[in-house]
Amino acid sequence: MGAILIKGGRLIDPASGRDEVVDILIEGERVSRIAPSIEVQERMEVIDAEGKWVLPGLVDVHVHLREPGYEYKEDIESGSKAAVAGGFTTICCKANTNPVNDTGAITRYIVERAKEVGLCRIYPVGAVSKGLKGEELAEIGDMVANGAVAVSDDGRPVWNSELMRRALEYTKYFGIPVVDHCEDLALSGDGVVHEGKYSAITGLKGIPASAEEVMVARDIILARETKGRLHIDHVSTAGSVKLIEMGKDEGVCLSCEVTPHHLALTDEVIVTFDTDTKVNPPLRGEEHVLAVREALEKGIIDIIATDHAPHGAIDKDVEYTKAAFGISGLETALGVVLKLVNEGALSLKRAIEAMTIAPARIFGLDAGYVAEGGPADIVVVDPDKEWVVDPSRFYSKGKNTPFKGWKLKGKVVITICNGKLVYKNGEVVS
Repeated sequence: MGAILIKGGRLIDPASGRDEVVDILIEGERVSRIAPSIEVQERMEVIDAEGKWVLPGLVDVHVHLREPGYEYKEDIESGSKAAVAGGFTTICCKANTNPVNDTGAITRYIVERAKEVGLCRIYPVGAVSKGLKGEELAEIGDMVANGAVAVSDDGRPVWNSELMRRALEYTKYFGIPVVDHCEDLALSGDGVVHEGKYSAITGLKGIPASAEEVMVARDIILARETKGRLHIDHVSTAGSVKLIEMGKDEGVCLSCEVTPHHLALTDEVIVTFDTDTKVNPPLRGEEHVLAVREALEKGIIDIIATDHAPHGAIDKDVEYTKAAFGISGLETALGVVLKLVNEGALSLKRAIEAMTIAPARIFGLDAGYVAEGGPADIVVVDPDKEWVVDPSRFYSKGKNTPFKGWKLKGKVVITICNGKLVYKNGEVVS
């Protein structure tokens, strides 16, 4: 593997606090040197990064890759291509596959398949319960031994409180978080959008904010009692933010995430009846959006994660009530977040931190930073490049995005993972 020299880029690395113009030399799979100027040698591949940002490879701990079982929606190869096109060099994939990733054998299959594709680092998130049924603990030890970095029944909440309690206790022995999709199914019922003004206008059945908040409260109480590690998926309400802040103030081992779509969109967009706006938890009212933005900036919400949920046209090209929940998010995440930065809703440093070192630390991954001797996972971004979201150009099989047609500013131009150039100027390099 030859040397790569990134010259004259603005390194922004929240892990170390660096924000300066430097050269970065990559030799093999590691960063070997960072200096104000590094001389070009023979056989070096030189990347001119003048006027561009050099960031740690982005980290996404909430991705649905669909393989095995739902490859028509996405597979590990197409998901990997989407990841590196979006600047992500490390992703964690959820267990709601078919068969469910609830055994070490399925975990091992995902790990080995990811290595075959070889574009980005993929870490499986195993199931909490067998078959995602919430009745019996999955083979957590076996999954961890084969590469799982967390457990989650995402796609479904862990509805059984006693099982959730045992999961929080048991996972302490492995030092991994239990990740929960917080939803009281009795409260959400057959709702499809946020319960509020626009559910009334459209006549679409609403999901109240309390459906999320009741389960957030339950999980925090159980984490406080067990002293287990709890991570809450896709926080979307002001009430959840208050509960999480209280839990953290009490010393509960607690972290959480928010998605780009819950930061950028309100439920007003559902008046189009575009099924690409249908997501779970639903897009919320403006007061909730402002609350999660503020909580992210303050660090109450720790990280940004995409909840990349690709679907085929057969799942979305139907009436709103019958459409699948989910947004294909890997290739738009950075652009949408930078739009918020450009509008003054979020600071640049906090945005990058929430997409790099913060998720890496929470999930115990050697990722999300740029340092001598560290992994050569780097993304080069042109902050001035304007582009229009065109889902027909996505590498993901999932074209389901509510951001289609949006004009964004800030584009990934280079992605390097494990010392290899895997994406350059709009093309995945296999």
